[in-house]
Amino acid sequence: MFYRNSIKLAVRSYSIEASSKVISTLKNPSLFKTSGYINGEWITGNDTIEVHNPASFPDPTSKIADVASLSATDYENAIEAASNAFATFKKTTGRHRSELLLNLYQLMKENQDDLAKLIVLENGKPYADAYGEITYAASFFQWFAEEAPRVAGDIIPSSNGSNRILALRQPIGVCGIITPWNFPAAMITRKLGAAVAAGCTTVIKPASETPLSALALAHLSELAGFPKGVVNVLPSSDAPAAGKLLCEHPKIKKVSFTGSTNVGKVLMGQSSSTLKKLSMELGGNAPFIVFDDADVDKAVDGAIASKFRSSGQTCICANRLFIHESVYDEFSTKFTEKLRKTVKIGYGLEEGITHGPVIHSKSMSKVRQHIDDAVSKGAKVLLGGSKLPEIGENFHELTVLGDVTSDMLISQEETFGPVAPLIKFSSEEEVLQAANTPDVGLAGYFYSTDVSRIFRVAEELEVGMLGANTGAISEAALPFGGVKQSGFGREGSKFGIEDYTIVKGLVLNIA
Repeated sequence: MFYRNSIKLAVRSYSIEASSKVISTLKNPSLFKTSGYINGEWITGNDTIEVHNPASFPDPTSKIADVASLSATDYENAIEAASNAFATFKKTTGRHRSELLLNLYQLMKENQDDLAKLIVLENGKPYADAYGEITYAASFFQWFAEEAPRVAGDIIPSSNGSNRILALRQPIGVCGIITPWNFPAAMITRKLGAAVAAGCTTVIKPASETPLSALALAHLSELAGFPKGVVNVLPSSDAPAAGKLLCEHPKIKKVSFTGSTNVGKVLMGQSSSTLKKLSMELGGNAPFIVFDDADVDKAVDGAIASKFRSSGQTCICANRLFIHESVYDEFSTKFTEKLRKTVKIGYGLEEGITHGPVIHSKSMSKVRQHIDDAVSKGAKVLLGGSKLPEIGENFHELTVLGDVTSDMLISQEETFGPVAPLIKFSSEEEVLQAANTPDVGLAGYFYSTDVSRIFRVAEELEVGMLGANTGAISEAALPFGGVKQSGFGREGSKFGIEDYTIVKGLVLNIA
């Protein structure tokens, strides 16, 4: 018994030490939360999730926190709290909800430095990248604060002169929100902002790798004046069970999920028992096309921004780079030369770091699989190609592969890592066919100075979002979402609230 107690004391001591390291980096230590947040209360639970800094994993000092892993009972309590809160919150005015969102926006901006540091510590991306994510994340609260007072219905003329038809737009109810690790703040705010603007309440399940950002947002929502039960954040080490509960629970009226296509299909099946409203932002395999008339220098900059942001771990990053044969040599030379001159890989809080690690060993394995498969089938390594164990277990060189062909895995699957495959093409028809081959269609990019081609290609590419002569498309005003097996529904923009509302028809007889 004494031996077991000693182990528990040692573990607790190390946990306190790990937490202290995080707290010491923050100007506002109150942002560091390790408990779940239900109905305005912080809940510890019986189990915990170990959160590690991927930049130093598997070094013992990589552990930065033990976060509460909440149970099915906790989820039931949160859903009940959200349901009770909805009865009141749905009756609030759009202007009131706008003020809450603006409060939250302002608090995010005031704490931007600390929120960015939390992302660096749990996700691994460089500070500048994380700081940019907080700017992006906060912008959704600002955007939907402006949209909240304008959630309106319609009056529709009736064929009966004595009747008037009113289309009332109302909040759908309690919303389940399931988010990934790659944008631990922005993937929540893009959904939460729209839900709150519509008058919905929420139960949020953040990724187990990155719960600290979500819990910090819960704390800020409390400071912003959100009523109890409107925002509930429940970390869980059992993602399948938590997702199943949210999808099958009758009091959850809508589920929004960002993640892989395979998981999205599972959640969609589970939601069928209650015919939930769903929005799904799933996997991609984005084409990046450089035509023969493109501004090559501009295309190089766009490719670097799109492909290697967050070390290639974004859902809309370029995955297949199609380069016209007439500019292939110029592009590949300038692309690799610029990367050699500008890239600095390392720990995200160090000065000048441009790129960090991949999130974990599973991601590293896929990166290695794609590189090894491509090289074995004739691809040439133009830049990088190796792991960087001298920096850390999860670090890999930014890699450029030349002479990639359609039979290679990297042409067929989303890598979600720092590898750029260059594929030659000779005609517009050929590249459009290749670009549209995958069964997913989230984002796409192309470079051309021919106005006719820009409209023609934009209309032909089977994706939900496009960048023409730009590699950076994300902002709150963009209707974000995909087609085919990349999902359905749109987030952000003026369309983002629609998935959180229902339309009720009212026929009024005035005779």
